[in-house]
Amino acid sequence: AVHEGHVVSAQELTEFLQPLFTQNSRNLVLFLQDRLSIDDFTYFGESYGNKNPFQNEILQSSPSSLVLPAVDCKATKYLLSVLQESGDWKLTNVTNLNVSQLEVNASNPNLLVVQLQPLASGLKEISTLEAIAENDKIIGRVTMDLQERGIHFSVIYTAVRPSRISRRTDVVAELRRQLMAAEEEDSLSYPPLNVTTGNYTCILFYASNFSLKANSSVLIDLTNATFVTQNVDISASECSDSNTTLSLKYTKPVNGISSLEIRFLMTNKFYEGSARNWSTLDSVEIVQDGEKFAKFDVSAISAPAEYSFHCQLVGTSNLYPARLVPSDNEAKNWDVFISELQIQGFNVINSQFSYASDCTGFFTPAIWMGLVTSIILLWILTYGIHMIMQLTTNNRFDDPKGPALSVPQTE
Repeated sequence: AVHEGHVVSAQELTEFLQPLFTQNSRNLVLFLQDRLSIDDFTYFGESYGNKNPFQNEILQSSPSSLVLPAVDCKATKYLLSVLQESGDWKLTNVTNLNVSQLEVNASNPNLLVVQLQPLASGLKEISTLEAIAENDKIIGRVTMDLQERGIHFSVIYTAVRPSRISRRTDVVAELRRQLMAAEEEDSLSYPPLNVTTGNYTCILFYASNFSLKANSSVLIDLTNATFVTQNVDISASECSDSNTTLSLKYTKPVNGISSLEIRFLMTNKFYEGSARNWSTLDSVEIVQDGEKFAKFDVSAISAPAEYSFHCQLVGTSNLYPARLVPSDNEAKNWDVFISELQIQGFNVINSQFSYASDCTGFFTPAIWMGLVTSIILLWILTYGIHMIMQLTTNNRFDDPKGPALSVPQTE
């Protein structure tokens, strides 16, 4: 039993899962999501009634189960490193979610890491609900396929980071700053991708989640290949003072795609209106198998040439503050998800990002709604005061002892 409020550390998680490592049939399936918290199960399950996205009953049907409400963010990475160092496990990364082609040899220990599709942002809860429901179906397909084959296995469902972070209001400001600094340090768990020409770095690129979806079905998670293992070819990237191209080439990212190239085309121009140079991400191109070409026009991705650009969400969704708009028919077959994007293609100093210009403007929708509401209420108040000031009182009154008061209609 884990008492309330306790955060399970990496060492404790290894101890909890020790029975999985000592049993005879060691087949472990790790479903890894980008964000997840224990509150998501109750919130989405109760708030939407019959639309409960968690339909899998594998937890109830399992002979034994373990639910840990809070686990350290570093525990998952620590667990994977321990399993890989043991040398007994056969690691298989499942990214295309085609379970029918899974090859599992039950005679040897197997570790299947299934990368679930990323959740949408908190801007629209129904999108998050649909993403969780789709991930739940993926979990069901994988587990059902293994059960039909007669393979005994254990399942771990977790995420890279929590989706809900609660902070106590009575914590002093200094401690709060320390908490936020620790979270930022944990989120930057890997260095950015850098492109060098000669002895200096000309392009820096970072994202906490870099994923594509082809034909609304095949998910391609390029985060690990780009930043962790750096199994990506950047030799075709080009740098100059006015034009920069970041080229990312991947070999067999998923089954069915032999090669995939993603290009980020940036320009550095002088604008007379601001009397300074601005760097702009003009377009993003995707080339599949050297033949299928897709181009996206980019909106709202620019920064002063001396700065880097940062945005929380970039992609093809209409909800994202920085959008990739398809400019041809082939681009309509692709969905792009980039979280915590930071890119700099000019004036890179000491191989580090410069000050970041964020995509979030000063006038957010909430501020605009507050201003509009205030203007409407102020107009109503002004109109009311004006109408009250137009009221007139009687200046003549009828005297019961005298003749009747006669007021002409002209008055």
